[in-house]
Amino acid sequence: MKVLVINSGSSSLKYQLIDMETENVLAKGNCERIGIDGSRLIHKANGKETIVETPMPDHNVAVALVLKALTDKDVGVISSMEEIDAVGHRVVASGEAFKKPVLVTDETMALMEEIKDLAPLHNPASIIGVNACRVAMPNTPMGLVFDTGFHFTMPEYAYMYAIDYEHYEKYKIRRYGAHGTSHKFVSQEAAKYLNKKPEELKIVTCHLGNGSSITAVDGGKCVDTSMGFTPLAGVPMGTRSGDIDFAAAEYLAKKEGMSISEVLNYLNKKSGMLGVSGVSSDFRDLTSASEQGDKRAKLALDMFGYCCKKYVGAYAAAMNGVDCIVFTAGVGENNNFVRKSICENMEYLGVEIDEEKNEEKNNGEIRDISGKNSKVKVLIIPTNEELVIARETVELL
Repeated sequence: MKVLVINSGSSSLKYQLIDMETENVLAKGNCERIGIDGSRLIHKANGKETIVETPMPDHNVAVALVLKALTDKDVGVISSMEEIDAVGHRVVASGEAFKKPVLVTDETMALMEEIKDLAPLHNPASIIGVNACRVAMPNTPMGLVFDTGFHFTMPEYAYMYAIDYEHYEKYKIRRYGAHGTSHKFVSQEAAKYLNKKPEELKIVTCHLGNGSSITAVDGGKCVDTSMGFTPLAGVPMGTRSGDIDFAAAEYLAKKEGMSISEVLNYLNKKSGMLGVSGVSSDFRDLTSASEQGDKRAKLALDMFGYCCKKYVGAYAAAMNGVDCIVFTAGVGENNNFVRKSICENMEYLGVEIDEEKNEEKNNGEIRDISGKNSKVKVLIIPTNEELVIARETVELL
């Protein structure tokens, strides 16, 4: 069975075609700058990379280009679209409308329209991507797999906000979290690596990238997570503020003459590492600038590490201990400075890292960077959200 996994962004579309009998990736790629000048398709298959620079005015064109590349006689991996048995779509936020993966139907897509504002940077793009695939592949079954799904095991006291309970019942305002497919995958991989059952472990998983979230996984189940009603909450991120006093946001809005929508746009797209540093939202740029003496870049990195450290400590308290800390995603897997800043001065928790191992370059494999006296295992585990989405799509079908 071959499953095409689609991850649609506002101006991008990432994909992987996976043979589920072996779980091997047959092809993968990314459509960049959709609707923007300079758009291109980067397609990787059979050990070769092909770049196609061509206008992509919308996601319909992008999907058509992906299918063309997959079936191309020179760079493709299948002879026809009929070989694609199913499509799995990544969706960031589900609200309480979807607590598990669902098939794509007119009814489910109508519900998707209703909840798209829960993740304003992602859900609308997912809808566009799904609709584009339905046009190109009308007879192929498709599934929606939600980042929030893994987090529905949180107890009520962890996901509730302290607002009028009637407003929760009426509007379903609560903590939902995100990056669930990643947290699920790396926590399960950690258990395998440690030769333990997930039920035996207390794990804090740190998915750190342009968007970042931290999750407490107790006995294989999520019991708390840092993102909230939307992906804006939690630690500061590339362009997102993370947790902020709402009164401060209102105060800023009045001073700057901004509407609620404008404030949300500001907190989502112009804050975080970019806002503090004034340099970039990219942690590689921040690290380089900090090493060259840029004080605001260093401040941004220090704030990020400090906030992550607090969540790790809080989740150790919530779970009555921690056996393993996992770093994953672009920053978690590649930025040794961030990992060190989070783990240093955590001896009270029994956390110690080996600095030499921490500074080794990412090799795409699981790495144990625990210090020799560390009571807590500290692991770097490459995430594989696409494989989780493919597995759950197969299970759904």
